[in-house]
Amino acid sequence: MEEYTLLRQFADSWMLLLLFLVFVGIIFWAFRPGSSKTHEDTANIPFRHVDAPISDDTEARAQEDKAATNEEAKT
Repeated sequence: MEEYTLLRQFADSWMLLLLFLVFVGIIFWAFRPGSSKTHEDTANIPFRHVDAPISDDTEARAQEDKAATNEEAKT
């Protein structure tokens, strides 16, 4: 039997079954009951430090950067 034909038959049968089982396993792993806490934590990353107040030092630096940018734009 030719090597290409052998590999093609293997890919059409057992490899297809293996990849399908891997796909189903990944789906079950992603939607398992214990992963909801992890998904919620990951989804809330952008909102973790929204309530942190801006310090005076940070505000002063922002104004200095803005002034420097305006000076560069003029030249």
